Amino acid sequence: MIVVSTVNVNGIRAAAKKGLVEWLAGTKADVVCLQEVRAEEKQIPAEVRELDGWHAVWAPAAAKGRAGVAVLSRRQPERTAVGFGSAEFDGSGRYAEIDLPGLTVASLYLPSGEVGTERQDEKERFMAEFIVHLDALRRRAAEDGREVLVCGDWNIAHREDDLKNWRSNQKNAGFLPEERAWMTRLFDEVGYVDVVRALHPDQAGPYTWWSYRGRAFDNDAGWRIDYQIASPGLAAKAVEAHVERAADHAERWSDHAPVTIGFDLGQLL
Repeated sequence: MIVVSTVNVNGIRAAAKKGLVEWLAGTKADVVCLQEVRAEEKQIPAEVRELDGWHAVWAPAAAKGRAGVAVLSRRQPERTAVGFGSAEFDGSGRYAEIDLPGLTVASLYLPSGEVGTERQDEKERFMAEFIVHLDALRRRAAEDGREVLVCGDWNIAHREDDLKNWRSNQKNAGFLPEERAWMTRLFDEVGYVDVVRALHPDQAGPYTWWSYRGRAFDNDAGWRIDYQIASPGLAAKAVEAHVERAADHAERWSDHAPVTIGFDLGQLL
């Protein structure tokens, strides 16, 4: 078995004070992907940066206090990379990947966007470049006999059952028809699999993000925007997936919850 978790920490320095350190100490995950770290490596609290038994790849954003992703693995990676070959986005702290034996794992923080603004234009440019990278990554992996897992905050709810209030969000970033169509292309044309949805095809959610405003968490008025998206061979080996939703609002250390999946890889690793 290999267990992989992904979570948007909503600022690693704040999360470390609220419970992230304790969660990392107790997790059974072999690989943890983090997003929205919002810190350079030297700014990361020592209790997170110097975790015993973990190897870390940190990818901060060139703009201080923005974005930032990381991949933590208990096994020493064979290869690490930051960015995906994009002149515009490789310094934005939105993508990092590692190679383990037979498996590439990546951490993604896709731009959130905002309708009618440059932020949405940026999101669309990122999506256009990124889907090309994902296609090439899967094809190279297949040729090499490897599997691929891209984890992270994709900032898109793909289906109506991926957010509680879908009717009122059809004109908002994160649930726009063109964004959802892009996700459909990722699955139907490029050939990836939404692992949680494959294991739980008829379940509403499970949601992974709840606004801090109002009583969204208490009412479970959330969005499923954090995904683990895998090559088909790896997805077929998934045996269990769950969202580690906090027991109550006071126990939350991020506005997102970890998505954790166990894969039965046999001799792959």
